[in-house]
Amino acid sequence: MSAHPRPGLPRDFKLYLLISVIGAIVHFGQGVAVGWSVYEQTGSPMALGLVGVAQFLPILIFFLPAGHVADRFERRRVIVASLVLTASATLLLALAAGLHLSVGWTYAALVVSGCAQILNRPARDALMPALVPPGQLAPAIALASSLHQVASMAAPAVAGMVLAAFHSALPIHAANCALTLIALGATLAIRQRSRGQPATVGAGRLAEVLAGFTHVWRTRLLLAVMSVDLVAVLFGGAVALLPIYAKDILQVGPAGLGILSTAPAVGAATAGLLIARFGVALDARLFLGAVGGFGLMTVVFGLSTSFPLSLVALALLGGLDSISVVIRQTVIQQATPDALRGRVGAVNRVFISSSNELGALESGLLAALAGPVAAVVGGGLVTLLVAAASPRVFPQLKLLRRSVNT
Repeated sequence: MSAHPRPGLPRDFKLYLLISVIGAIVHFGQGVAVGWSVYEQTGSPMALGLVGVAQFLPILIFFLPAGHVADRFERRRVIVASLVLTASATLLLALAAGLHLSVGWTYAALVVSGCAQILNRPARDALMPALVPPGQLAPAIALASSLHQVASMAAPAVAGMVLAAFHSALPIHAANCALTLIALGATLAIRQRSRGQPATVGAGRLAEVLAGFTHVWRTRLLLAVMSVDLVAVLFGGAVALLPIYAKDILQVGPAGLGILSTAPAVGAATAGLLIARFGVALDARLFLGAVGGFGLMTVVFGLSTSFPLSLVALALLGGLDSISVVIRQTVIQQATPDALRGRVGAVNRVFISSSNELGALESGLLAALAGPVAAVVGGGLVTLLVAAASPRVFPQLKLLRRSVNT
């Protein structure tokens, strides 16, 4: 199958791509700007960990109703509401940077950003199949994924250069606010409507809200791949400590931080293009090998004092993570009916955020107690143990036997 969609993609899907790319630019650029600013302001690894907590708490609290909203209401309007929240968060971050407000204001903005994220992603993921003909869905997904990776490569590097040039995160947050307003306009311009499902009343309402979680719990293979990925990234997350490595260990400054933050996306994009071209085997050995390799590269990065070696380790880490993510996402798509996409997507989002944001907290705590190198290396070793123990803990992984093209 070709890695590129056929010409003539629908107008609404082109607008969707623009929204998705802007979302990635804002998310990854904001991550570099906030991480550097918080560490510059506090000098505390724990403060970096609290960045993850501020983003994760609203996701944990609201993921069930957000998934229900994505399946119940017109999804374009849900995305509009989420972008209004994102614009508000970026504006607050800009004010905090420009007026040199306390770090508490940054955390408050990240809470708003987390609310926007959990509202946006389930609705956006569920809207996509309505925007392209069924025959173009697979290549359209490949194109959207590739553009997302390009944005995730470019945004951290640009953010690092802006920090180095202006010594302030204000220009980054101001640009993110403007970009979010452009995404809001593009969303309003989408003509396609995705209506969602009618709601029931009474006791059935709670069952509807919990339907995504119930589906994941009952579908043991789905629970297995999501849980393994969650635990692996939770303990193997070195990205949260990149500001410490850039400033104190590798001594490459904010521009180097941008390059370090880009390296995992380079690896992920390369792996994604290879998967789009050649397909991927839905096999437990490949899935667990990718998870274990992710842990091994985390250990290499943690021990490295060489900037080039660190970049290579991060790139390989990103590529291996991409393989496990594609397998997980394929299993989710195959095992989820359309009527549950928003709610299962919200559950998946809380799994992802648990691994990323709580992983940031875990890394920050360990770094504060034992130092950043011990935190990163220890997390990588735990990830290797997770990969080794998973076949016994989740025998359902043996069901991963088929091959698909994405």
